[in-house]
Amino acid sequence: MKNFFLLFLIVPLLSFNIHKFYVSVTNITYNEKDESFQITSRIFIDDLEALLLERYGIKGNLGTDGEPPLVDDYIEKYLNAKLLLTLNGENKGYTFLGKKYENDLVICYLEVENVDLAALKSVTVQNELLTDLYEEQKNLVHLKIKGKKKSFVLIKENNKGMLNF
Repeated sequence: MKNFFLLFLIVPLLSFNIHKFYVSVTNITYNEKDESFQITSRIFIDDLEALLLERYGIKGNLGTDGEPPLVDDYIEKYLNAKLLLTLNGENKGYTFLGKKYENDLVICYLEVENVDLAALKSVTVQNELLTDLYEEQKNLVHLKIKGKKKSFVLIKENNKGMLNF
C-alpha cells in the first residue's frame, strides 16, 4: 500500500522533470446528471510520442505547431485498443472528446454515455496503455461510482481491475 501512495505522490512531481519510471493515471467517474462515465487519462508526452512512432510510424510532435492533423485519430485508435471498460460483462465503447497538454503530460478526455446506474452490477477496467512499449509500465486507475471509490495499479501481467456492487 505504501508503494501505491508513493507512486501517487510522485506522479505530479514528475510532470516537472524528466521522468524515470513509466506510469499513467486514469480517473473514471460516474456523472449522475449526464448518466455517463467521464474518463481522463494522463500520459507522459514523450511516452506517447514514442508509442506513435513505434506503433504507427508517425512523429507526433505533440503540443507543437508540427503536430500532424491526424494525431487525435491515432491516439483514439490506440486508446480504444488498450483501455477497455466493461459494464455488467459487456464491453462499452466510449467517445474520444479530445486532449490537452499540461506541462509534460497529455490529458485525454473520454466519455461512455447512456449508463443506467440502477442496472449496474459490475465495472471492469482493463488498462494496457504503453505496456506493449515499456515492461515497467504501471497504470493507476481510480474509479468513483455510487459513493464507492476503488483504485488499481495495473501492470502488463495484471491488467484488469473490477468493482462489484
